[in-house]
Amino acid sequence: MAAKRALISVSDKTGIVEFAKKVANLGFEIISTGGTKKTLADNGIPVKGVSDVTGFPEIMDGRVKTLHPAIHGGLLGKQDNDSHMQQLAEQGIMPIQLVCVNLYPFQQTIAKEGVTVEDAIENIDIGGPAMLRASAKNHESVAVVVDPADYDDVLKGLETGELSLQERRRLAAKVFRHTAAYDAMIAEYMTNLAEEEQPESVTVTYTLKQPLRYGENPHQKAAFYKKPLGTAFSIANAEQLHGKELSYNNINDADAALQIVKEFDQPAAVAVKHMNPCGVGTGKTISDAFQKAYFADSTSIFGGIVALNREVDAETAGALHEIFLEIVIAPSFSEEALQILTSKKNIRLLTVDFSSKGVMEKKFTSVAGGLLMQDLDNATLAEADVKIATKREPTEEEWEALKFGWKVVKHVKSNAIVVANRQMTLGVGAGQMNRIGAANIAIEQAGDKAKGAILASDAFFPMDDTVEAAAKAGITAIIQPGGSVRDEDSIKKADEYGIAMVFTGVRHFKH
Repeated sequence: MAAKRALISVSDKTGIVEFAKKVANLGFEIISTGGTKKTLADNGIPVKGVSDVTGFPEIMDGRVKTLHPAIHGGLLGKQDNDSHMQQLAEQGIMPIQLVCVNLYPFQQTIAKEGVTVEDAIENIDIGGPAMLRASAKNHESVAVVVDPADYDDVLKGLETGELSLQERRRLAAKVFRHTAAYDAMIAEYMTNLAEEEQPESVTVTYTLKQPLRYGENPHQKAAFYKKPLGTAFSIANAEQLHGKELSYNNINDADAALQIVKEFDQPAAVAVKHMNPCGVGTGKTISDAFQKAYFADSTSIFGGIVALNREVDAETAGALHEIFLEIVIAPSFSEEALQILTSKKNIRLLTVDFSSKGVMEKKFTSVAGGLLMQDLDNATLAEADVKIATKREPTEEEWEALKFGWKVVKHVKSNAIVVANRQMTLGVGAGQMNRIGAANIAIEQAGDKAKGAILASDAFFPMDDTVEAAAKAGITAIIQPGGSVRDEDSIKKADEYGIAMVFTGVRHFKH
């Protein structure tokens, strides 16, 4: 009998034959199950079936095969504990020194289009996590490897002697992260299946996408993680075609730009600085839309992020090339556009799958010692209880401008005011401590272009000063949620100046 025993049972068979051959050559007896056993045997590697070890057949289509004392005793017995070793000997159980296990492909299964609940349930691994957790718990006696990326390091350690305790702890920690992430995905799937909106606990899992040079500032360490089954319409799933690595601030700004541009079905362009839109434009072509976004604020766009919802063509690329931009995001770039834009070394060019932009997800925000969870703000005017509060109704052109402004203002940090016409923003007032302050910024930025424009507010007016300021600037229509105890003051002021004012009943605070 071999002096050492290894248990190998993997769903992901990447590199497993080469790994198992070297393990066998190191004097390990290999035990295995099902498909892994067949793969190893077919490649001439000596292997014993788990059923030969347990003396019990695999039953219920393989649901029960490794859940047996002959396996778990070998995994959990502390090999430096005389009492444990004596009990194993009395039961005829051989200790296991090496475990290589990875799990049923639950994530890949539920990602398939049209997957049934039955298929998902059958791909919930039971024996695998039990073996991994047992081995990781007993890592002082058992070396456990769950990731093919660790095969070479494990083999090097075994070839030169025993793996160090620190290395065993590293491998064990990875196991517990792996099983925790696996269970988190199952928990999310089952919670959604049960239609529970606010369960008693929430466990989320993300995988490392890339380390970052630093966070918001150079003295802050940072990394970028992505949700394993997150929507394709995401900066986390973007494909980078050109340019240097994204920074922490780039990622935040790019996400903000994507969330705004997805509001529009017609060709649209969004320029973002510090997570606020500095220019938004729509047009008959993407080039026309970008020109409007640019002229909305040709100063602030410098060093900004631009998101477009159509393929970038040569004409648009030429205009983008003239400006210093950090990132350009679009569904695709034409070959001519790539030739133009890649002549700039550092500009990042990203493509994102816009076909899944309507997928609903939860929004998580961390606070010290806690986590806030909410639905994304996907409220639209089509779902709102829209009321015309003033004597004058908006004209058709004003209606189009009001709809445009309402789409944009919900993505501006509160307190938020947007001045716009029906195709572009003219002024944006963001993140002010009082509403009139935000209004003054937006109106000042719009300048003479405010005449005949509309004003959108993310929340109600606590007094009539914003209406007064809008009227003096020549704004002719306003859209706001309404709901203030002093709504009548604002309505009266709007009627006094002949302004059409619409109440939506929907607030769009963004913190």
